[in-house]
Amino acid sequence: MTEISIVGPGAGDVVLTGPVRMRILEDGSTTQHRLGLAEMTIAPHAQGPPQHRHAQHDEGFYVVSGTARFTVGEQVHDAAAGTLVMIPPGAPHTFANPGEEPAVVINTFTPDLYVQYFRDLRDMIASGHPFTQDAVIATMARYATVPATGFAADSQGEPA
Repeated sequence: MTEISIVGPGAGDVVLTGPVRMRILEDGSTTQHRLGLAEMTIAPHAQGPPQHRHAQHDEGFYVVSGTARFTVGEQVHDAAAGTLVMIPPGAPHTFANPGEEPAVVINTFTPDLYVQYFRDLRDMIASGHPFTQDAVIATMARYATVPATGFAADSQGEPA
C-alpha cells in the first residue's frame, strides 16, 4: 500500500520563527517532489523578503485568515481570507501583512525545490552565520531564485 502523510496541528518542520513563522507540511517526500506545502503565519505589519523571481517553480499562496499584501512588480494587491495568489516562474513578487492581526497563508511550491531554501535559512541562523542580505541572496541562488531589481522595495504601499 502507498504511504500517506498526515500532519496534525503543531506537527511539521518549523523552519522559520519570528515575524514570519513557517511550518513545512509537505516537503515533497510524499509527492515524489512534485509539490511542497507550508503554512506561514505573518505577524501584523511584518514585511516579507525583497522582491524576487523564481526560475524553476510556481509558488502559490492561499490566505486562510487575515490579509496578506502581495507586491508584484509595481502592482500591490491586498488579499483577504479565501484569496488564492499564484506566482508563475519569472514573476517578481513579495508579500507582507499590512493588517492588525496575524495573516495565515498556505504556501505551495511546485515542484518542491524551494522547501530546502527555508531549511537552509534555518540552519544558517542556528549556526550563528550572519543573516545578511548577501547571505540570503547566495542561498536563494542555489534554488534558481534571484532578487528582482527595478521595483519599489516597499511592500506596504497602497493596494491596486
